[in-house]
Amino acid sequence: MKEIILIKYGEMALKGMNKRSFEDVLVKNIKRRLKNLGKTTITRAQSTIYIEPAFDDFDTDEAVERLKKVFGIAALCRAAVCEKDFSDISRVACEYLEDTLSYAKSFKVTAKRSDKAFPMKSPEICRELGGVLIDKFPGLTVDVNDPEVTVTVEIRDTNAYVHAGNIKGAGGLPVGTGGHALLLLSGGIDSPVAGYMMAKRGIHISSIHYISPPYTSDRARLKVEQLAQKITPYCGSIAFFCVPFTKIQEAIKDNCPEEFFTIIMRRLMMKIALKISEREGCLALITGESMGQVASQTLSALICTDAVCTIPVFRPLIGMDKTEIIEISRKIDTFETSIQPYEDCCTVFTPKHPKVRPKLSDIEAAENSFDFQPLIDEAVENTEMKIFEPEL
Repeated sequence: MKEIILIKYGEMALKGMNKRSFEDVLVKNIKRRLKNLGKTTITRAQSTIYIEPAFDDFDTDEAVERLKKVFGIAALCRAAVCEKDFSDISRVACEYLEDTLSYAKSFKVTAKRSDKAFPMKSPEICRELGGVLIDKFPGLTVDVNDPEVTVTVEIRDTNAYVHAGNIKGAGGLPVGTGGHALLLLSGGIDSPVAGYMMAKRGIHISSIHYISPPYTSDRARLKVEQLAQKITPYCGSIAFFCVPFTKIQEAIKDNCPEEFFTIIMRRLMMKIALKISEREGCLALITGESMGQVASQTLSALICTDAVCTIPVFRPLIGMDKTEIIEISRKIDTFETSIQPYEDCCTVFTPKHPKVRPKLSDIEAAENSFDFQPLIDEAVENTEMKIFEPEL
C-alpha cells in the first residue's frame, strides 16, 4: 500500500497570478527540510502538494513533524493512495485505517470529489463507505457533529486518497516570499517570538545581538545563540551577528544623563543594525517591543528610537500583553531558554529612574554631546557572524 503526504495551503490560494511564485518557494523550503530523510517526488495540483517517498523505509513520522513547522502549510495529512474505484477505496480504507478505527468509538466520513467524472457523488461515497466501515468495525457509531475520527476520501485527477483527517500546519506564507529583515535578538522572551511572527509572514530573518563583556557572560551569549537555533525550524537558516557593545555603553555612562541611558543605547543599537542591514540587504528591522512593557517602550520613547531609522521597524508584539507572548514562546519552545538567569547588555547600567516620556530634542542633545560614530564603526567592524540551520 502506497502512503504519501498531502500538503494543503490557505491564503496562498488567494494569490492569483502570483500563486506560482509562492508555491515555488514553499516547495523549495519543503525539499530543504526533508532532504536527509530520503528521496521523494514532489508534485503540485489543485492547490495541493503531493510528497511521495521513493523508498519504503522513509521516516514519515519525522517528515510530518518537520512539515508542521514550515510556514505556508495550512494543513497536511498522511494518506493512502487508491485507484479511482469504490471497491479499491473501501479495501484500502479498511486496511489503512485499521489501527485508528479499531480503538475509536465514533466516526464520520467526508468526501471531496474534485474529479466530477467519478460516478458516485460525495454524499453517496460517504454513505456507502460508512456502511463498509461499520461492517468491518462493529464497535463504531456514526457521529456527524463531534466524531472521534473523521475519515476523508479525496477523488482527484489521477487517484483517490484516503486519510483520517488533516493535521494543522504552521500557516502563514513561505519564508523568503516577503523579503529579508534583521531581528534585534536579546536573551528575553519577546524577541524570539517577534522573529517567529514575522517569519510567518514570509520574511527571511537574520539576527543581531549585542554583548558587553565583562558585564555580560559567555553563557548569556550562548543562551541567545540557543534561541536563534530554536526558531530555525520555523524561520529557516538564520545569520547571527554578534556585536561588541561594551565601549559604547561605557561611553554612554560617562557622557550622557543617567535618565536617558536606555533610550540612547537603543538608538545606537539601531544605528549599528542599520549598517549591518545595508551590508546584508535587509529591508527592515524587527524588535520584540510591546507597548508600555518597560520605560523604553512607551510611545514617546519609541518615537525617539525610531527617529534614527531609515528603514521600517516591525514590532509584531506591540499590542500584545505578556501572557499572550509567553503562550507563543511556549508553543515554539523558546520560553525555558529565555528565562535562564543570564543577563544581556540591555540590563547593563540600567538607570534607577528612566525617562518615561522623553523629548526627542533632549535625547538628541544628550547623544550629540559625545561623538559615538567612531565607536559605532569599530563595533560594526568587529562584529562576528555565525549561521544557524534547522537541525536535521
